[in-house]
Amino acid sequence: MLTRAWLCLVMLALVLVPAHAGDGGQAGGQVGGQAGGQDGGLGVRIKFDRAVQSAPYSGRVYLVLVPDGERAPEPRRAMGDWFNSPQMFSADVRDIAPGASVTLTAQLAGDRWSPKPWADVAPGKYRAQAIARVSLDAAEPGQGAGDLYSEPVSITWPPDDATPALTLTKAVTERAFRESERVKEVAIRSELLSKFHGRDVTIRAGVLLPKGWSAEGTQTYPAVYSVTGFGGDHHEVARSAGRIPPDAAGRVIYVVPDATNRWGHSVFADSDNTGPWGRALIEELIPAVEKAFRGPAAGPNPGSRRYVTGVSSGGWSSLWLQITYPDEFNGVWSHVPDPVDFRDFQMIDLYAPDANMYTDARGQRRPIARMGDTARLFYREFVRVETVLGPGGQIGSFEAVFSPRGADGNPRPLFDRATGKVDTETARAWEKYDIVKVLEKNWATLAPKLKGKLYVYAGEKDNFYLEGATRLLAAKLKELDPDNSAQWVVEVVPGMAHTLHVPAWMDMFATALRNEGPAPASPAAPEPAPKP
Repeated sequence: MLTRAWLCLVMLALVLVPAHAGDGGQAGGQVGGQAGGQDGGLGVRIKFDRAVQSAPYSGRVYLVLVPDGERAPEPRRAMGDWFNSPQMFSADVRDIAPGASVTLTAQLAGDRWSPKPWADVAPGKYRAQAIARVSLDAAEPGQGAGDLYSEPVSITWPPDDATPALTLTKAVTERAFRESERVKEVAIRSELLSKFHGRDVTIRAGVLLPKGWSAEGTQTYPAVYSVTGFGGDHHEVARSAGRIPPDAAGRVIYVVPDATNRWGHSVFADSDNTGPWGRALIEELIPAVEKAFRGPAAGPNPGSRRYVTGVSSGGWSSLWLQITYPDEFNGVWSHVPDPVDFRDFQMIDLYAPDANMYTDARGQRRPIARMGDTARLFYREFVRVETVLGPGGQIGSFEAVFSPRGADGNPRPLFDRATGKVDTETARAWEKYDIVKVLEKNWATLAPKLKGKLYVYAGEKDNFYLEGATRLLAAKLKELDPDNSAQWVVEVVPGMAHTLHVPAWMDMFATALRNEGPAPASPAAPEPAPKP
């Protein structure tokens, strides 16, 4: 659940897509140069500059507003801020010709607004920016390569005949990966994902090499694979050098695979909607990394020298990878994982016949995030933001991975967006991704393969109410393995919030080094030549 906003508060770091918000469900947008829409309302004209859009555009357009004079980055850069979301509107449009425009009005936007509807936005001066989503891979509108955007413009709200057009003159460029002597990028075409999606799909990883690594060397190294939380990607590897214990810095390859896609976080699970991300990691990306840098696959028994970890969505992902591919990893250190038991999906029992995402049994609105003991975000409002943004939000990311594909080609919604009522048939389909159910069903087979490999840590004060599911995991393991013969550790850490459990992080590296044995001896210095 960890967003970039939370990265300022904790170390490291769910996407429900509205039924009408998928790639294929686009409403016709009005084309023309009038400030008034064909529905009669006054709006904001968004123009497509021929210099950046050479073919007719069909997709989702956005209008983002922040108070004029507010010290903030471009409005588009605040769209994914869960705790300080700007005023946003969006609409799906079709076949907007290069040089033409569409007028975004209250009627065209419909219910795609957050936090306030069109008529309730306070009159005044605003900085406005328009965005058109183009990228097929980026989760955040206005951030993916090829996405179009305008310069911020000062406007008066509500819009009138004098409101200037917002012209899409700029296109987002691919973010460059900054390599160094020890930090490298691996980027390969995934045959598995490309075949699934019918287009080229690239998968990537950031790699932190051991100190002293040399391309001319022969030594092979163990590897730690670290999956980021929601909103993170492989660029985060550059910040990892300072978190690697000194005794491990010269002996371990540290890899951050990029789990992001258009729908949000792949969690490296094979899915009806996002494709075979788990297989792509195991069969394509890991072999490429380890071949390039002499990782475990370059030596015997590679699974015994490979470890996996992660925080938040990465915590769930790492645990899923360990139990799905038990022979490929020799241990998982999962930190504050997203719900590992869907009987406690942030305090919601998804299998209950009356389950509702918005309200509890007493009719009280359900929170989704807290600071300490104070609720800060609530499900209904959180989902409204995702309704505006479309594919790529946290809740919809779960839906994209866990749900079957619907008749419209999009992930089947888990719940009704208007009422919050959970669809019991869809919830049952999620069971194959319920980690506790997977362990329970396959324990006889998995127990010997997972012996001494499971380490899971939740925070008692988790900011996203994730500790309850981890408690259920611990209870189930005690039921399945009462004498702890599988040597598992599942702990809810007193007082800890949604963050990395540092002692466990250090223990992971210590375990990897202990399994390697003593460090290789340094080559002896040559004897000095005798004096003549």
